[in-house]
Amino acid sequence: MHRGPDASSLRLPGPWTHRAVSANGIRLHVAECDGGGPLVVLLHGFPEFWWTWRHQLPALAEGGYRVVAADLRGYGDSDKPPRGYDLWTLAGDIAGLIRALGEPGAHVVGHGWGGLIAWTVTALHPRLVLSLTSLAAPHPLAVRSAVVRDPRGQGRATARYAAAFQLPRWPERSLRRDGGARVARILRDWSAAEWDDLAEATVHYRRAIQVTGVVHSALEYYRWAARSQLRVEGRRFAAAVSRIPAVPVLQVQGALDPCVLAATAAASARWAGPQHRLHLMPATGHFPHEEHPATTTSLLAEALPAS
Repeated sequence: MHRGPDASSLRLPGPWTHRAVSANGIRLHVAECDGGGPLVVLLHGFPEFWWTWRHQLPALAEGGYRVVAADLRGYGDSDKPPRGYDLWTLAGDIAGLIRALGEPGAHVVGHGWGGLIAWTVTALHPRLVLSLTSLAAPHPLAVRSAVVRDPRGQGRATARYAAAFQLPRWPERSLRRDGGARVARILRDWSAAEWDDLAEATVHYRRAIQVTGVVHSALEYYRWAARSQLRVEGRRFAAAVSRIPAVPVLQVQGALDPCVLAATAAASARWAGPQHRLHLMPATGHFPHEEHPATTTSLLAEALPAS
C-alpha cells in the first residue's frame, strides 16, 4: 500500500481550531471558526480538503456565524473506510455532523462533490438544512439529465475527466505520480484565472492527494456515480433526491467552468424550489471560492440571514 504524508499534517494553522467529530459511524475532521451565531457547514470538492475554505472560514465567523469546514469521508484527516462513497451515505455523514455539533440545523455550503452532497442532504434530511448554497455543483438530477441529453456538451465535459477515473488502479497511480503533479495540472486546467495564492494551494493539494487512502477514496465517489446509473439504486436515489427544497437555494457558477457547463447549472432550477437564485460569475472556472474569494464570500454572506 502507498504510504504518504501523515493526515495530521493537513491540520494547517490559522485563525481556526481543529478537532474530530464522530458522525454516522466514522470520525470526521473539522476546522472551526466560532462567531457565536447560526451554524454554517462548508463542504469541499475534488481534489481538495477543508483548507479550500480558508478565506471564507474567518470572514463568515466575523459576520457572526459558527463556521465549520469538514474533511469529507476519505479526505484529509477524516476516516477513510473501504466503503460508503455513495451520496446516500455521504449525506448521512453531514446530517450526523450537524447533529453531533449540537445544532438543530445548519446553512450548508458545498463546492463540487461537496455541493452534490449539500443538495442531497437538503433532499434527504430537510429538517437539518436552513439554506443551501452550491458552488460549481448543479442538482444531481440536472447533471444526470445533461450528460444524456447534451452528449456533445455536458456529456463530453464530464467524460473528459471522469471517464478515466472508472479504470482500476491506474487513476490512483496517475494522481500520486511525481508528487501529485497531475493535481497541479487539474487546478490549472479547471480554473479560468490564476488565483492569488495558487502556488501555495498547489503545494497543499498535491500533498493532500498523497495521504494514504485519499486518492482511492476520492475516486470511489466518481465510480459510485457511474455505477449507480446502471443499477436500481440509481433510480431509487433519483426519486429520493427529487424532493423540492423549501429553503433558500443559491447557486454560484463560473461562466468558464470546463467541468460544469453554465447551461447544466441553470437546469437545476427545475429541482431548486421557489427561493432559488443562480449567480453566474464571469471569467471564473471551477473554483470560484478560490479564484475570486472576496466576491464569493460576499455572495455567501448576502445569502445568509442576519446572524
